[in-house]
Amino acid sequence: MARAILLRQLTFGPRTRLQLERKLRERNVPEETADAVLARFEDVGLINDAEFARTWVRSRGESKSLGRAALRRELGEKGIRGDIAEDALAAVSDEDEEAAARRLLERRVRAVDRSDPAARDRELRRLVGMLARKGHAPGAAFRIAAEVLDADGSAPPQ
Repeated sequence: MARAILLRQLTFGPRTRLQLERKLRERNVPEETADAVLARFEDVGLINDAEFARTWVRSRGESKSLGRAALRRELGEKGIRGDIAEDALAAVSDEDEEAAARRLLERRVRAVDRSDPAARDRELRRLVGMLARKGHAPGAAFRIAAEVLDADGSAPPQ
């Protein structure tokens, strides 16, 4: 029964050991049985938290423009912490993180009247907040948002 549950879960895509443990617990699989089946799945490579973490970081970083802090939080929610998480996050360079933030803001920036400092400040706060929610460091978020806002050619010049 435990084997069938795990195989069914893995047909939906890769899962971490913690996610699969939780699923087995939900289905009232005895802990000893769950541990044995999970260990066997790890031995044959069907469960690989390190590979999951690398794939997750690459995929979510690109598709959602997430910063390392948000990626670390998401990995933690999936049961991946410590060295495995940090090794996966090491693949995201500062330049990659900044480029993702810049791409996101370039798509989301609104035209503002540059002669109105209050409007510019509102838009800047909105953009910085967007990056903060995506796990980007505050200092970098402010700098990137200001650069993107100032480079936006759709607003009238000052």
